[in-house]
Amino acid sequence: MHKKLLALSAAFGVAVCGSAWAAWPEDKPIEVIIGFAPGGATDVMARKLLPFVEKRLDGKAKFVVLNKPGAGGEIAFAGIARAAPDAYTMGVVNVPGYNFLPLTRKTQYSMDEIRLVARVVDDPGVIVVKAESKFKNLSDVLAELRSKPGSVTFGHNGAGTNGHLAIRMLAGAAKVVPNEISYRGTSAQRTDLLGGHLEVGMVSLSELPELHGGNKGPLRAIAILSRKRFPSLADVPTAEEAGVAVTSTAERGFAVPKGVPDDIVKKLEAAIADSLLDAEYIKSSPGDAPVLAFMPGPEWQKRLDNATQTLRPLADELKASETK
Repeated sequence: MHKKLLALSAAFGVAVCGSAWAAWPEDKPIEVIIGFAPGGATDVMARKLLPFVEKRLDGKAKFVVLNKPGAGGEIAFAGIARAAPDAYTMGVVNVPGYNFLPLTRKTQYSMDEIRLVARVVDDPGVIVVKAESKFKNLSDVLAELRSKPGSVTFGHNGAGTNGHLAIRMLAGAAKVVPNEISYRGTSAQRTDLLGGHLEVGMVSLSELPELHGGNKGPLRAIAILSRKRFPSLADVPTAEEAGVAVTSTAERGFAVPKGVPDDIVKKLEAAIADSLLDAEYIKSSPGDAPVLAFMPGPEWQKRLDNATQTLRPLADELKASETK
């Protein structure tokens, strides 16, 4: 009799659980954790895209964005990993920081605790200066650093972020020593660039939509870290054209705690994929439009697994330099 009661209890539990999942999303907010300050590329992408995802989740979903900047995104990634797997908490992961940070230290999260849902953008890095800067191109910056190591300030959005790694790769390839300054987001970099407190910024293309109008705004791109010139910045040379073969890109997409059921993950993935094709969304997000690059979660995970191995030597190099 005891065994029968246990079996009935288990069956009832499964039925209730299944019923609960079937009702998702209910009239309850879904928190979306973002590891960078408001106004940056990650924040803007999420806030513009999520209303379109809401419409595709039976109109019952209501996303609430929570900005938790700091530690190169680690605080946010840990928030995703530790959340209950009920699909009422999700977040944005930023690559390469997401898969690079665990290579450099013991982090508050493990990638094994997080499930990727979908990549949204693949966003090349750009090196920017104030419009009236004395630096006309990347060669000018490198020449200054070669004549006086540490003389040029370079901004990035935190240890392990794509900008930070790009600066380190640039420094290694060009054999220079920039003066690195860490920020909590691109909006803070932009403020200091415009105010003359930062000389060079390392950001992603979508983060500065004003660049897409012909590179004639208050900030000016002097190099792009892609293998070839980008259509929306056709006059901006690649770093390789300046003699430094460095490429760097930022990938951003959505993730949930590992235990979220397959059917909910698939529903989210499909809603995101369809939203990225929405003409109204594309029109509303001119910064993201040139770099949209949807990829399903499982495929993105395989890509990151391969990329992680490529990043390992750089992580070892950074750890060695920090112990000297």
